[in-house]
Amino acid sequence: MTTYSSWGLPDRGEQTAIRPPWRPGDLRQFSSSELNDSNSVLAYGNGRSYGDSCLNKQGSLIDCRSLNRFISFDSLSGQLSVECGVLFDDIINNFVPKGWFLPVTPGTRFVTVGGAIANDVHGKNHHRNGTLGRHILELQLLRSDGQSLTCSPNGNTELFNATIGGLGLTGMITSATIQLTPIQTANMDVLTVTFSSLQEFLDLSRQHDLEFEYSVAWLDCLSVGSGSFRGLLYFANHSKSLDSDVLNSFRLKPARLAVPFDIPGWCLNRQSVSLFNRYYFESGRRKSGNSTQALQPYFYPLDGINNWNRIYGRSGFFQYQFTIPESRHSTFERILKLLAERAMPSFLAVLKLFGDQPSPGILSFPKPGICLALDIKDQGPKTLKMLDDLDREVVEAGGSVYPAKDRRMSGDAFRAFYPQYQQFSEYVDPAISSDLWRRVIQ
Repeated sequence: MTTYSSWGLPDRGEQTAIRPPWRPGDLRQFSSSELNDSNSVLAYGNGRSYGDSCLNKQGSLIDCRSLNRFISFDSLSGQLSVECGVLFDDIINNFVPKGWFLPVTPGTRFVTVGGAIANDVHGKNHHRNGTLGRHILELQLLRSDGQSLTCSPNGNTELFNATIGGLGLTGMITSATIQLTPIQTANMDVLTVTFSSLQEFLDLSRQHDLEFEYSVAWLDCLSVGSGSFRGLLYFANHSKSLDSDVLNSFRLKPARLAVPFDIPGWCLNRQSVSLFNRYYFESGRRKSGNSTQALQPYFYPLDGINNWNRIYGRSGFFQYQFTIPESRHSTFERILKLLAERAMPSFLAVLKLFGDQPSPGILSFPKPGICLALDIKDQGPKTLKMLDDLDREVVEAGGSVYPAKDRRMSGDAFRAFYPQYQQFSEYVDPAISSDLWRRVIQ
């Protein structure tokens, strides 16, 4: 027995039986003959899922981080094959100096390839590149009946589509081939602009998204409660100026700061968040305009602080990430007002406009519209009630909530967000389950 947890529950841990790290040749043990509903398994990556999609308290976890080898790389096409436990951090450090970058990356580089596929991660370039699933050329999937299947858009396609964004439930992804994207330098050309309304954010996004590959915004949620609306929009492209010295010497830097213990709960309150937001907005406003930034701080600002999730204290936090159609302005504004009225400030609110780039994944989260990710401190029953209320707003608007970030949505809400769950259920491996899946389906 050992203690593993998700990112939303720092230092609390969820006690689960962990099977020993396996090499691919040892995976024959993974068979339905020795497993049943009361002893299911689930592949565990690096624990950066915020909710309970990576946990399996009623069964076992397979720690995949020892499956971390590079298999092959085609330097002409940029096709990279790796085992499932390889971190994005490893890919960046090894291939940015060669002039290649990830086609899609979330806001942390400390995710495994298997976990990123299972959650069909998206990034700041969704309006251009869609989700990671669009760039997976093929994957190896180990099923509990002993079959190791090669799945791709051209073979075992239905199982491939179920596995992309399938929350690790269709089998164990043992390896995958990713199409990397070429870059000329490790620098980013960034345009920073302010906005003061949701409509202005949408107008600016539409204005610049054709020009820039990457786009993301920081939103001051507390400004809505005070009768205003403000935020910072960051557009970026990989710099076109050839800088071989910067590229060849590139190496991701370790975090310079750390949160060594759980911060007392009283430190994170409306007043402290308001002060931080005011400082952050004014600092960004002064730097508005064009600038050149290094790749690392643009894509992974929070990775500069080790264990930053501890700022939410012993109780942890919820990340509530939802998307709704662009036309539902009133729903979006009502959600922000509800947060303000109930005194539940979000320390970090990330706003994004998703594009019309459909993923092959049956359960993939992104759909065209407005996406907002909120970090909300867990304050017990009142937080749970508020999130249930937000679920109803999102359901009514025809939107969805990201399962990779969730640890509390009801089965009714999940089935409303993902009516295609019945189609997906046909591909779930009978030996695999998770806390999330049991909560929303079983």
